[in-house]
Amino acid sequence: MILLTFEQDGTYQLGVKTDKGVIDVTGIEPTLTPDAFFSQGSTMLSRLHEILAEADESMTHAEDSLKIGPPVPNPGKILCVGLNYQPHAAESNMEAPEYPVLFSKFNNAIAATGEDVPIASDWKAVDYEAEMVVVIGKTAHRVSEADALGCVLGYCNGSDFSERDLQFRSGQWLLGKTADNFLPIGPYLVTTDEIPDPQNLPIRGWYNGELRQESNTANMIFAVATIIAYASQYMTLNPGDIISTGTPEGVIIGRPEKDYMRPGDEYIVEVGPLGRLTNKLVEM
Repeated sequence: MILLTFEQDGTYQLGVKTDKGVIDVTGIEPTLTPDAFFSQGSTMLSRLHEILAEADESMTHAEDSLKIGPPVPNPGKILCVGLNYQPHAAESNMEAPEYPVLFSKFNNAIAATGEDVPIASDWKAVDYEAEMVVVIGKTAHRVSEADALGCVLGYCNGSDFSERDLQFRSGQWLLGKTADNFLPIGPYLVTTDEIPDPQNLPIRGWYNGELRQESNTANMIFAVATIIAYASQYMTLNPGDIISTGTPEGVIIGRPEKDYMRPGDEYIVEVGPLGRLTNKLVEM
């Protein structure tokens, strides 16, 4: 199933992408807003199938007529994994980690495909990172790796923008990672029944049309199941939490010429069948 959100009268509606268009789930069942759906997660998939069976053409929209929002507009927790591809660790002049490197972003960083990413004139080291994002669908508390993927609702594209000077100003990465709109996600959330193996997806990123990142999620140091199992030993993961799983090599900080991003630059992310996530930087 391919889920998305779209704006209507200033609020987000939950939708399902089908061959006939986007079915307005919230329009059919007004209590089933995106927040209501993601708070319950995977348990609501059976209800979505029922709604799809009941839907008529009046609740179906052409996708190109909609203003698409982030597939998870209001995550509970946002976890990110640093240095999760060995070549990326090397280009960052860091050792490959022994354990997953976890850090966080806040909800102000969430943005949709097509949404602008504002940067200040004194930010001189803005960088891109193409990533696969995991959406939690069931409570995960001290789960094993064998059971971890059973806690996943689905996957989406993510653009983990960073301002490197701010990121490394101190020992904490937060400041350079969670500026407004610094984590666009989408356009879709593809459920696990359509992604049986999250460790076999091509991941690509284009900077102003030039292919800069090209790898496969098979090359992660820590697989999705490992990340979930590890994090859940120390914090409970709930439906609606998201995990951005790290970026492969090809980021600007690892290039000989540091052509950091400026207003007007664009980055596009594609991970397997998760659609195309496009965002442009603008001056704040």
